[in-house]
Amino acid sequence: MLLPKKHQLDIIRSRIYTTETLKHMLPVWRFKSQKIVFTNGCFDLIHQGHIDYLSKAADCGDLLIVGVNSDDSVRRLAKGPSRPLQDQESRALIIASLHFVSSVVIFDEDTPYELIRLVQPDVLVKGSDYRVDQIAGHDIVQAKGGEVKLIDFLQGFSTSAIEKKIRQS
Repeated sequence: MLLPKKHQLDIIRSRIYTTETLKHMLPVWRFKSQKIVFTNGCFDLIHQGHIDYLSKAADCGDLLIVGVNSDDSVRRLAKGPSRPLQDQESRALIIASLHFVSSVVIFDEDTPYELIRLVQPDVLVKGSDYRVDQIAGHDIVQAKGGEVKLIDFLQGFSTSAIEKKIRQS
């Protein structure tokens, strides 16, 4: 018996979880002894710097879970009056399309602290523009014996710079 072929877009969409659906997958991944990595961000306009950062984050374990700030959360971060440039569903879909991203969860809080509490990652990753003590959830991860890793950004790439360049054109 042949199973119907899944379309690529359906496969990508299946990587976008709610916190409720994520709750059901976490025990499966833990049972398989998979090392879970978590990072988060707005990911408004995906550029080479994002790809570099996320691929390095993925290299830190077996599964990469990416928390994507909701539209309201991005607005509260004061990224500028025009941000986000893309809606949360578009941003989540683009991140989920990266082959090294296992799952994406949109979160509405100012920080992903509660999402990190739910995920209980083995590795928490942020950019090296932070200190470990500034990273939401570092205490949760370190208390369970996990690692907090800082990754250097690829110089010369930022969504704000791209937005500025577009507006000057």
